[in-house]
Amino acid sequence: MVKFSIESVGEPIAVYICHCKECQKQSASAFGISVDVARVGFQITQGTPKYWYRMTDGGRKLKCAFCSTCGSRLWHESDPVSETISLKGGSLDEAVDVSDAIHVWVSRKLPGIIIPEGTKQFLYD
Repeated sequence: MVKFSIESVGEPIAVYICHCKECQKQSASAFGISVDVARVGFQITQGTPKYWYRMTDGGRKLKCAFCSTCGSRLWHESDPVSETISLKGGSLDEAVDVSDAIHVWVSRKLPGIIIPEGTKQFLYD
């Protein structure tokens, strides 16, 4: 039984693989995957999310949506509001193609994680 459903119109703006400590903790993995989409065309079609706020490693405030039934992260958005929503890759029905993903917070990636040569990346520290 589906407890939560969202839809977004249009192609993703960008796909990011974030190696920051918060994404590592929240995903219980080596990194988090985010798919940036336009806020216009984004809508909740089923369910009511819960929200919490956190500060990012870069010092911004982030509004985080999660499923009140299972606790899965669904999306993040800037506070104050921006023109994009960052869908969490693991919450999507279809697999995310990360072959052209932009890697961020690379300075905090775990040892042994290999980023393909020529991939766009940002260290930040």
